Amino acid sequence: MLRFRHLMLLVALAAAVVYAAPASAQTIIDEWSSVKAPPAPELTSVTVDPKTTALLMLDFLKQNCGSNPRCVATLPKAQKFLAAARAKDMTIIYSLFPGPVISDTLPDVAPKGTEPVVSSFFNKFLDTDLEKILKGKGIKTVILMGAASDGAILYTGTEAFFRHYQTIIAVDAIAGKTAYVDQFSVYQFTVAPIMAGKVILTRTDMTKF
Repeated sequence: MLRFRHLMLLVALAAAVVYAAPASAQTIIDEWSSVKAPPAPELTSVTVDPKTTALLMLDFLKQNCGSNPRCVATLPKAQKFLAAARAKDMTIIYSLFPGPVISDTLPDVAPKGTEPVVSSFFNKFLDTDLEKILKGKGIKTVILMGAASDGAILYTGTEAFFRHYQTIIAVDAIAGKTAYVDQFSVYQFTVAPIMAGKVILTRTDMTKF
């Protein structure tokens, strides 16, 4: 009888511990299917000085952009803007990631051969001369376009902002593999601490110089 009472006491104590423990916190994985996208950010018309602005043509390569229909679809707008920027003698800087060579740039937006090229992974400032080139040309503003929105655009754009460049993202000339990737990447520029509201989101046809 004593053993029975002892056993029942242990069971009661165990039950009390279970019921007293807080329920497992819900994670984003549990909430995933119920998450709704926030309202789309507004785009801003902008006028830049071509003498102090650089156009960063990021990773428009056959290895990534050429195999991505979303990126291929941006090429006509990127090509048109590139031609206009060159006509105004704007600084044009190309990038690639380790592995490809600059001749792998898609023909629609290929460099002339005299335009600087840097090679790095997502952050094009990392282990490259990008900062030196920009400072040497007196650049204060950078316009980013290219691939991928969640790679070179997101990381180089963030780094450019924190290096005190006015950072402009041409949303019609950037691309990731999916619409969600593009949405996620653009959203980061609108809400990230310190950066929120200070990076300009625009389109190529809303950018004048």
